[in-house]
Amino acid sequence: MIDDAVLNVRDLHTHFYLRRGVIKVVDSVSFTLRRKEVLGLVGESGCGKSMTALSLLRLIPKPAARTVKGEILLEGEDLLQKSDREMQQIRGSKIAMILQDPQTSLNPVFTIGDQLREAIARRHQGSKSELLERIVDALRKVKVAAPETRVHQYPHQLSGGMKQRVVGAIAMSRSPKVLIADEPTTALDVTIQLQYLKLLKELQESSDMAILFITHDFGIVAKLCDRVAVMYAGRIVENGPVREVFDHPQHPYTQALINSVPKMRKQVGRLPTIEGQPPAFFDLPPGCRFAPRCPAAHARCQTEYPKSFTVSEGHTADCWKLESAQ
Repeated sequence: MIDDAVLNVRDLHTHFYLRRGVIKVVDSVSFTLRRKEVLGLVGESGCGKSMTALSLLRLIPKPAARTVKGEILLEGEDLLQKSDREMQQIRGSKIAMILQDPQTSLNPVFTIGDQLREAIARRHQGSKSELLERIVDALRKVKVAAPETRVHQYPHQLSGGMKQRVVGAIAMSRSPKVLIADEPTTALDVTIQLQYLKLLKELQESSDMAILFITHDFGIVAKLCDRVAVMYAGRIVENGPVREVFDHPQHPYTQALINSVPKMRKQVGRLPTIEGQPPAFFDLPPGCRFAPRCPAAHARCQTEYPKSFTVSEGHTADCWKLESAQ
């Protein structure tokens, strides 16, 4: 079988060095992203999803943050071994990112056309008219209405959904192999969210692009993603095909997240909740990080972090209760 992996992340560690100590925001994270695949990265706010994405692009806030260990293999090349100049060429052309808030992603004092021109001109050289044609075409691909007019407008003149499409056009303007979408639908209403997800899927299917989609919404994962990785307190605790994880969740945290989603065909009273709060990164428990909130935790969970156990082909989970089933 031919290995079609475009991105391999192996044992990635990103730490913040602060006065109160070392904060392990990304701790031994590993996953694989294949061509034409959408991998959902799910978890509560503050679990390390966005910091994982910024680590892949080497955009973590320095000097406080450092990637201290691991490999980020993009088409076999380790991005952690690249110079800053080399990374400038790789960002956008091979790996790109749609940030969470389009309002802060776009510069308010430049037109939409100017901001797209900056990205497109790095790949395509030509006259002003040729660049303008490419800019309009980039907006047309993400289904921006009246693109010939929009190129002369400023971000404040566009709706939230339109701005998110523009940000997507900028990210995809150089045809990257990997696109990271960091909760791009959070600021959109439900109708526009559905349109945006459909558009993203169409663009992905028409190319070889792989997508890492960061979200906390399992409904989006079910609709868009092929596989899902569940993250908690800086670590991926379960990883597998979407249908397999939804039908047979193994980690108690994954089970709790899925149970908290309303079932539209069943009449329910009070929705289940996860008691407590995620641990602070500067005060992580010595064992399983979910143990203080887990109803099935036992003594070993409190003192020793579990191994990653294989549930089925491509489906793994970090939980000691799976040891007896091996």
